[in-house]
Parts: sequence; structure tokens; C-alpha cells
Amino acid sequence: MSLTQADAQAWNSDLESKSPQEILAAALDKFDDNLAISFSGAEDVVLVDMAAKLGKPFRVFTLDTGRLHPETYRFLEKVRTHYGIKIEATFPEVAQVEKLIEEKGMFSFYQDDHKECCAIRKVGPLRRKLSTLSAWVTGQRKDQSPGTRVDIPVIQIDGAFSTESNQLIKFNPLANWSSEEVWAYIRTNEVPYNELHEKGFTSIGCEPCTRAVLPNQHEREGRWWWEEATAKECGLHAINVDKK
Repeated sequence: MSLTQADAQAWNSDLESKSPQEILAAALDKFDDNLAISFSGAEDVVLVDMAAKLGKPFRVFTLDTGRLHPETYRFLEKVRTHYGIKIEATFPEVAQVEKLIEEKGMFSFYQDDHKECCAIRKVGPLRRKLSTLSAWVTGQRKDQSPGTRVDIPVIQIDGAFSTESNQLIKFNPLANWSSEEVWAYIRTNEVPYNELHEKGFTSIGCEPCTRAVLPNQHEREGRWWWEEATAKECGLHAINVDKK
């Protein structure tokens, strides 16, 4: 399936007023086994729960950077067993990780910024995974980042990861939801969540680059806190920055 920008915009206009469940159902109906849900956090597990309740076959993948919190690994296992699903884990290339650490040490991102490490541990593995898919589903929300996510549509052509031979479609079913709606769904439906949320963590990534936030701080202020606040993307959603 190949879409023009006009096709994508028309489909987005049709879906943007729909519920996340309806958007997710449309995505699964259209792409079937060639689509997978990207899973790591609270928004993503909401999508997993919704997909499970739709009763349609679905795939889930996660990026294991090798530097996640112990709580995150326990969370991944909890979700796997709770829903009785396979979680397809994707890992960085060993040689690239070894080279980075040998040349720059374990914490070079505190001096160089996070992009090089994220490119090796997250973006490269994601690109490899997405090359096997026609579409993916993310838990992005417009209110997550005032600098990079405020304009995300519910469906888009993924210009960051599409190739000449593989056009990739990206679905963001929760784009119009707030954090409050996500957590209301989690509580109401007794959805598993990462125990770090009980310790003040709102947006959770790798352990060295994530910290708890204070009351009334924006939820992504705990990510790469030593860097400029309006461009906090690791590269997984680089299209949000590139289009600015």
C-alpha cells in the first residue's frame, strides 16, 4: 500500500475525530500482520490493552537499549504475561556499542548530547525493525512536548523511516489524549504500569538519561534534563523535529 501526502491528509481528517480504539482498529484492519505496536511506556501499554480488547491479532515490539531501568524490564515481563503476548525485542549492534564505549566511555552523552548514543542504541535498531513493517503504532500525544509533538496527526507518512522501497505509515491513536485520560484509562481498566511512575517518573527512557520530575514540571523535563528543553527527541520521532 502506498499513500500520497494528500491521501494521508484525507485519511487523517477522517480519523482525527475518532476514538483511539477506532483508529487502532482501522490500522489493524488495513495492515494486519505488517503493522506492530511500539511498546515501552504508559501510553503504549494502553494501546496494547485496547488491541487486546479489539480481539484482532496484533504484534508488539520493544527496543532494549541495554541501559533500561530494572523496573522497566519487570514491566515488560509483566505486560508479556498479563496479556499472553509475544514482545519482539530489538537490540543494538554489539560492535557499535563497544566502539562508542571504548572511545568515549559510558557517559559521553553528558558532554556530547544524547544523539550519538541514541542513534546506536535506539534509532539504528528501530530502523532495522521498521524495515520489516509497513506501518507502526506509537503512543505519542500532542501535549507530551510543546516543542516537538504539538502538531502530530493521528496518521502520517513516516518521512524519517520510509525508504524508496518501503513507504512506512505511522499511527498515533492517542495524539489527542491528555496524560489525565491515559491514566484514567489505566486505573479504570487495571492496566499494568511501570512502578517507576510511583516514584515521580513520568516519561521513562534509559536509566542514565531519565530522572523523576517535581510537581508541576512538564512530564518530559526528566528526559535529557541537561539539554535545551524544546527539542527533546531521541531520534525515534525525528520527523517531529525535522519538519520544524
